[in-house]
Amino acid sequence: SCRRKLRSDVAAAFPSLSTEQVAELVPNKEELNVIKIYSHKGEAITVYMNHRNPILFEVEKVLYPTVYTLWVYPNLLPAFTTWPPVLQKLAGGADLMLPGVVVPPSGLPQVTRGTLCAVTLLGNRAPVAVGVATMSTEEMLAAGMKGKGFAVLHTHLDHLWEYGDKSSPPTLAPLVTDSAAMESAGDQEELQGKEPGSSCSPEPEQHVDIRDLSLRDRDTCAEVLGKEELHENRAAEPAEDASTGDQQEAEDSRTPQEQMDALFNQCFFHALKCRVKKSDLPLLTSTFLGSHMVSCCPAGKQLDIKKSSYKKFSKFLQCMQHQRILQVKELSKGVESIVDVDWKHPDIKAFAVPEGFSSASAAQDSKGEEREQVYHAPEIIPLYGVSTKMIPLFQESGHRKGSVLSSSEVRNIIINYVKSNELVDETNKNFVKVNAILCDCLLDKSEQDEISHLKWDELLSRCLERLQPLHQVTFSGQEPVVRKGNIEPIDISIAQRSSNKKVTIIKNLELYGLDPQCVANTLQQKVQASATISPAPGTKDRVQVQIQGNQIHHLAKMLLEEYQLPRKYIQGLEKAPKLGRKK
Repeated sequence: SCRRKLRSDVAAAFPSLSTEQVAELVPNKEELNVIKIYSHKGEAITVYMNHRNPILFEVEKVLYPTVYTLWVYPNLLPAFTTWPPVLQKLAGGADLMLPGVVVPPSGLPQVTRGTLCAVTLLGNRAPVAVGVATMSTEEMLAAGMKGKGFAVLHTHLDHLWEYGDKSSPPTLAPLVTDSAAMESAGDQEELQGKEPGSSCSPEPEQHVDIRDLSLRDRDTCAEVLGKEELHENRAAEPAEDASTGDQQEAEDSRTPQEQMDALFNQCFFHALKCRVKKSDLPLLTSTFLGSHMVSCCPAGKQLDIKKSSYKKFSKFLQCMQHQRILQVKELSKGVESIVDVDWKHPDIKAFAVPEGFSSASAAQDSKGEEREQVYHAPEIIPLYGVSTKMIPLFQESGHRKGSVLSSSEVRNIIINYVKSNELVDETNKNFVKVNAILCDCLLDKSEQDEISHLKWDELLSRCLERLQPLHQVTFSGQEPVVRKGNIEPIDISIAQRSSNKKVTIIKNLELYGLDPQCVANTLQQKVQASATISPAPGTKDRVQVQIQGNQIHHLAKMLLEEYQLPRKYIQGLEKAPKLGRKK
């Protein structure tokens, strides 16, 4: 009878399934277990298991399929595609943001707000996550594909998936219509625009508040609190040990602000205990946060001081200084450094390193070699955003204002546009006829009467010039980050100080993941001249390195040969002193 009820519920929830498929999913003969698990907010979740995998889960009377079920019925839910690196984020507890959704040439599936959807990765139709659309397809496109698109409930790699046989998604070839998207996407898989904290619309009413349903939080334990057998003559499997439940409950009654404060505390003590040695002092507070503390942040979480009660990192450090854990000083105007740490402080001694990180002592020993870590230059890819003026040209291919594209995608879109509008000149295939839209988008007022044809390469270069420049930076082992504008080069200049002394000034090192203090220290040893750092004028939080003398030769060697940075990202190397005369 329970089975019959479940069958009719499944048929009602997923009308696209045939009677045979429903019978396959909820079979008569094989065993079917029902287990109750609790998310860390205390939300009760009923999970239906077939012989080896969870097949469905139910929250507040709503049935949802697991990824195991979606691999068998990949067309069960409307599917939206994202870039492969995004899965890690979703499994870590993130929702799916619209910049991470790939718009195929055939257009997005039409859904309303609150529709249950599947998430697939580019190139494979096997779903890797289940989520609820937080807006309709129309609203997504109207929002320029910005903001939160899907509240994610369950993913491949989360706790619910771990109840099954932990198999990986099958490889299902994309339908024919998607193959064009694959080609135009080329090797653009890095194009992942994650925007933490973008505006999100209220949750759809008919679904439980999804953020409470963290089956996916790595740090929570979903535990089995007892199984009822549906199949009477099979002995129930023993319930799993339910020990971590109580502390879990207490833990997440905290407000997001309290949780962020706790995360800062945890990363702070973790970094001091495992990442910082006495020889690192004085240490720039910005480096301490951006490199040491961030490396101690658990997967799926992000340190954001604005979401804490401190609001400013300097205030957080003042509190820590107040507790006599460390001492912070302004060594040069406007730049704060940690000058002293009391490693014997009871709070540091008592701090237990979270699981999954190497223990303190091991880190301290291996740190010596690891500190001499090899610097890897980031991979930098220019990207282009659709500007207001260019919308008419990109609308046909389903793009909106603010859509982010690689140059090869722009190229394909333009070629398709020209071909589908039959604009190739019949007499000379190298030329393209300028129609009204190309005229508006690509020609200046003064040219509009004169130019009726453009060469292909000019068509493309004009198009790229008129799109908004963006660039994507990927540091090894980290998620790609998309930033506005073209990347500023490392800027090297020579300034004259009093009594005809020259100094070399280096700016923008931070953009390339270089720690200005380390660069200053290394240079100082190499050239045996004093190097200092100070706030870079006209910037919010960047610093510049200043070293005595014209040191461009040494700098060029260091940046180009040791750090392997491409020459095009360094500006000012031509100001090197001419050799042969006395400097």
